[in-house]
Amino acid sequence: MAAATTYLELSESGGSAHKFYEVVVAGTTVTITFGRIGERGSTRESTFADEAKAVSAAEKKIGEKVRKGYAPAVKGQRARRAITRREITSVQSSARQAPVLWRFHSGAPAFGIFIGEDEAWVGNERGDVFTLAHDGRVTGRYGLPDGVKCIVADDFWIYAGCDDGRVYDLGGKVPRVAYEIANDVDIYWLDIDDGVLGVSDRQGGITIVDHEDEFQWSRRSTGDSAWMVRCAPEGVFHGHSRGVTHYAARSGDPVWHAETVGAVLFGWQEPAEVFAGTSRGWVHRLARSNGAEKARYRCDAAVFSCATSPGGDYVFAGDNHSSVYCFAADGTRLWKLGTGCGSAYSMQYRDERLYIVTTDGSLACIDASPAAIHAAEQGELPQRSDIKADHWQRVEATAAVETVVASAVPAGGVVVECVQDGGRLRVHVISDGYDRARAVQFPKDIRVPGARYLVTEIHTSASGGFYRARGEIKRLL
Repeated sequence: MAAATTYLELSESGGSAHKFYEVVVAGTTVTITFGRIGERGSTRESTFADEAKAVSAAEKKIGEKVRKGYAPAVKGQRARRAITRREITSVQSSARQAPVLWRFHSGAPAFGIFIGEDEAWVGNERGDVFTLAHDGRVTGRYGLPDGVKCIVADDFWIYAGCDDGRVYDLGGKVPRVAYEIANDVDIYWLDIDDGVLGVSDRQGGITIVDHEDEFQWSRRSTGDSAWMVRCAPEGVFHGHSRGVTHYAARSGDPVWHAETVGAVLFGWQEPAEVFAGTSRGWVHRLARSNGAEKARYRCDAAVFSCATSPGGDYVFAGDNHSSVYCFAADGTRLWKLGTGCGSAYSMQYRDERLYIVTTDGSLACIDASPAAIHAAEQGELPQRSDIKADHWQRVEATAAVETVVASAVPAGGVVVECVQDGGRLRVHVISDGYDRARAVQFPKDIRVPGARYLVTEIHTSASGGFYRARGEIKRLL
């Protein structure tokens, strides 16, 4: 019997929904593919006892989508919508040059940055993610399907949020899909805390999903263009055009709201405070407990990034005129210097160095020690190293999994199993010594019902409620 295909689309003129839903019935198998129009989407496959039940299940799914406004369409007639990216008309700074130790050219404007104990990460609009040692040596390169919005760390897991609506786990040899955001959301920023993902969007909304990528709650703020989200155990801090709002972790209820001078364009957090950079050139320092303003820092142009030293003793900011600033905690401006490589889309401070990713695609390492800054203000600069990675090949994101025979499981390896549970595919540990009732956070696009996998490492989440897979994954035969 030939396969029967039904293809539907929902594309709203207002600019929100722009997605497809395809159902293929082949004998007793129903394959459903869905996602943003113009992209490959995600696929789910189910097998039924007979063809009649397969057809009935497919018709039910199609009916649900039609009632929500989907309609038959011809695949390929509608084009993919452009993704919103932050655009800066970056001009050269009039300030003296900052003491840049090294500068890496990633090849495209870069938003994503994370500076860890051993490596620096940078992700750009082409989907390139590079890792570098702290002396600037390139140590690796990943290839993601779309532009990188941001790179975030959750304990020792590293994730990259991309313009294709997915969040990729970069902890193994190849990138794997960890989360799939609703395909009608135009993502602006992401953050993760103990597996709980917060997503802020173009419309000013905030959406929270758990470690299994299951929806928890969403809220619509009083503003739009939500460029800030910072997740914490007590909730989420959401910055948008009207200020910063704190929502409670479990309920999503508003806890406090703080108005800002200008729209929030970037956010940072420390254990007791959150920081919000705005379009009017201010960085606001707010108490996490109640939103009270502790200090305010004045820049000379719109603030597109900010960061602090541990505890907030020093506050750093980058404006859209290619300058970076440093302030004392009380608001005193200590210095302003030019980057020499465009405006800083994002930044992070570590060990007296300020790392920035910029409009020209650079990851730059600035010596922020008092001695180096004083010398730079006198016109004395270190010899800068310019680094490229032309010979590094991209390790592409993939759903392919290496296979190994079950008898070859090494000592210390952990075996997990993928099972169908209430219409969702879940993963549980079956090796001895683990709680088999707990779910495992596991890549979304490699799950196959009934399959068993060998995992290098399994760790208990900080909350203790689930396990997290880390390292290499192989399928057992």
